[in-house]
Amino acid sequence: MRYLRMLSNSVLGGVLGAAYLTILFLQLNPNLPLEPATVAPLFVTLARSYGVHLSVMFYMLIVLRQLVASELLSPGWISIRLLSWLATAVAGAVALEMWLNLRGFGGMLEADTARRMATGAIGLTVCAVVLLLIALVHYSFGRRGSRVSATLFALAVVASLSLPVAARGPGVRRPLGARRLDVAAEPATTAGSPRVVMLLLDGGSLDLVSTAAAEGRLPNFAKLLDAGAVMHLATVKPTQPATVWTAVATGKLPPKNGVRSSARYQVRAAGSEALELLPQFCFSHGLVYFGFITEQPHTSAAVRATPVWSILSRHGIPVGVVGWPLTHPAVPVRGFLVTDGFHRLGAASLEADEPDALYPPDLLPVARAAAEQPAADESAGQVRAWMASGQVPPDVFDGQPYSSDRLYAKVAAELRLVTNPRFVALRYRGLDAVGHDFLRYAMPRTFGDVSEEERLRYGQVIHAYYSVVDGAVGQAMQWLEPEDLLLVVSGFGMQPLPVGKRLLERALGNPDHSGTHEGAPDGFLLAYGTAVAPGRRDRASVVDITPTILYFLGLPVGRDMDGYARTDIFRPSFTEDRPITFIPTYDR
Repeated sequence: MRYLRMLSNSVLGGVLGAAYLTILFLQLNPNLPLEPATVAPLFVTLARSYGVHLSVMFYMLIVLRQLVASELLSPGWISIRLLSWLATAVAGAVALEMWLNLRGFGGMLEADTARRMATGAIGLTVCAVVLLLIALVHYSFGRRGSRVSATLFALAVVASLSLPVAARGPGVRRPLGARRLDVAAEPATTAGSPRVVMLLLDGGSLDLVSTAAAEGRLPNFAKLLDAGAVMHLATVKPTQPATVWTAVATGKLPPKNGVRSSARYQVRAAGSEALELLPQFCFSHGLVYFGFITEQPHTSAAVRATPVWSILSRHGIPVGVVGWPLTHPAVPVRGFLVTDGFHRLGAASLEADEPDALYPPDLLPVARAAAEQPAADESAGQVRAWMASGQVPPDVFDGQPYSSDRLYAKVAAELRLVTNPRFVALRYRGLDAVGHDFLRYAMPRTFGDVSEEERLRYGQVIHAYYSVVDGAVGQAMQWLEPEDLLLVVSGFGMQPLPVGKRLLERALGNPDHSGTHEGAPDGFLLAYGTAVAPGRRDRASVVDITPTILYFLGLPVGRDMDGYARTDIFRPSFTEDRPITFIPTYDR
């Protein structure tokens, strides 16, 4: 019976931990109403996952203490002496989680949400200290719980649960998104004006680019570094393509643009509300991995701010956007928009998706014909040479991501000729994909467990893909006319996976996973053109890109944008007669 009573206390500790974590989830998702139909399914899910694991861990610790201690423990079914320690542990741990998540996500939360979360974290921290004092009193006097101590303990637990919930509030529904554009009503564009060509890179590192360019391996990047403006870009958290590139497109951080993560997360219970954000530092994405929570990928409807292509279309400027995240289903634009859902990968081929993957739909036959054409760029020949050498695994370039990058590049080149847009944006996501699995071979000293054979076989994979992108940069430079602007933008970098997560990935069957961007490593901006003043610049932010594009094209910047027009990348002869103008907002 003694061990059963230990188990009952362990279960209560696990349930309490699940309750605290439920509050943390609610704090990060102020869109969830504080109603039983919403809170109960979330709590049950967390109790089935975290609660069970906490109960097992607590029980093992208690049994271990029983085996090594000189004094045998004989708790009651509900032991204040034992539960005070367990409650202190879970309250303190979740309070720390609140502070860490507030620090990590603080800039991405609304000011009111961050303030309420900080208030709740303070309340839980104070309650954890009170619970620790109760535990120390019991330990010092070695007595079983009295009615007074039980009352104090119950009050402390109730306060630790109610204070963060009260600070969080009942929840706030999210507003609707910006209205879609009626292209037919817009004026015609002015011919002969300067254009912007933009290449989007997932997971690009300025350090790797600079080193390889200095060694002569990236000649086109070298031209940009020598004759263009260069700066690091601070990214956003969570550092995922959907959140980062939406911030780039709108010039607004997630609290304003509405995209807080790559997906909405649905608790497996009928009628439950979807989560917008999962907490960090507690392996919360394991809930998705093990099926406790399902992912619902975002669509273009999730974006609640007006992206740059809609702003330009509204001013009569034709655009050509290819592969930008969260553009599916396609919205009307002046020009063309090929969404990131244009293709579906089958076992051995790429097939065009439904008409919603491209606007206008009548360009779909042109896009399909372009996708079926053989690649004529130099990078295709380089890839075939690498594959023939045996140093680069063929599957890296035979399937995703290289095949989809090539597809989008061919489609962009063909549609650009048909529509002649003044703003062209093309995304390459291959650097991110190969970085996740091959970074350890490119940085063997950092990881320390890379054999010489592995280094020789896989060490050039990342550099090979940078060469592919370098070829795309060279092609984009050929498109430029004298007054045009080329922007090569990496929305986020890549860094080695920490040792702890490396071991976890091995346990989950992903031993090659070695690169990550969870720590929000900087991306970069390379600007090139006759209007650009060469040289290094101070660190900027990903939300500065759209205001800078608007300024270059002579359009006002939205005052509600979080970014700034980086006029310092341009020559004084370009900026002296071009003051920055503003408009209250582009959202309507």
